[in-house]
Amino acid sequence: MTYEEAKRSFTSLFRHEMNDKQMREFLLSMKLDEYTCVESIAAAAEVMRSFSIGLPIPNELRSKVLDVVGTGGDKIGSFNISSTVALLVASCGSIVAKHGSRSITSKSGSADMFEELGIRLDLSITNSAKLLEETGFTFMFAGNHHPCMSFIVPIRKSIPDKTIFNILGPLTNPAGAQKSLLGVFDKSFVPKMAETLKVNGATSTIVVSSREGMDEISISDVTYASQLRDGLVHEFVIDPQEYGIKRVPLKSIVGGDSKENAQILYNIFDNKSTQAQKDIVLINAAAALIADGQARDIQDGLEIAQKAIRTGKAKEKLKKIIEISNKL
Repeated sequence: MTYEEAKRSFTSLFRHEMNDKQMREFLLSMKLDEYTCVESIAAAAEVMRSFSIGLPIPNELRSKVLDVVGTGGDKIGSFNISSTVALLVASCGSIVAKHGSRSITSKSGSADMFEELGIRLDLSITNSAKLLEETGFTFMFAGNHHPCMSFIVPIRKSIPDKTIFNILGPLTNPAGAQKSLLGVFDKSFVPKMAETLKVNGATSTIVVSSREGMDEISISDVTYASQLRDGLVHEFVIDPQEYGIKRVPLKSIVGGDSKENAQILYNIFDNKSTQAQKDIVLINAAAALIADGQARDIQDGLEIAQKAIRTGKAKEKLKKIIEISNKL
């Protein structure tokens, strides 16, 4: 399917021009596998964004926005790593607009943990934008920004296999994020997602998937990565041992419900967590800081992130976000 063909089909879908049977047949044809092409993914993401409600922020701020996000679906049960990383890099000076929802495949989605931390999530879209402008961080409920998904989701849920919609969320940030650290559940999609982001106008991204299928940079094995920088995509491998990080079993970073995961975040920011919990957040934060242009390389990013925790900046940033979100 060419880009234009896919764009026409997805436009028809989002306009609700298909009945339920036609929608189901179309989604079944969009099965996610090794044959899924960049053109189809990019077209679907462009159309989905065009039907979404964007975050009303100035263009100058929009150009600085970073997202730290995963596709989910890795079934590993880790604590909320990307959400913890998002708050940490915000404390390092990044402008983070995180796009997500409540739990779907785990005990605690990003929204569940943020709510447990005390960040108010029932903000209007306008106040979500104000939170970003005042704190450098905001959370955007996917459901608030993608109303057309209300009639697509029931059909999607009736299909047991993964479809293209399993990877569209991270590609359709309502703040128009042009920079991101994006995790996927299968390494075969790492270069495809980077190329898709390039087609859709991203300026800087690092896409990652570990050998064992984590949608994060792992500290249990090597991680496959693709970086979009200066209009070019190059692939590389991240081995945590090269940065003095000890490899540990996956069970070392398993989390629980929103309350348990919020406590893990507090422990990390208080320097009271396990080394594994801290290490996996630091190495992912380092990659996010590279994508944002704040760090030269992973070692530099590790030092910046470590300093934010050591000096208490991470705790202070979280406190400010909680306070202002509850005043809006």
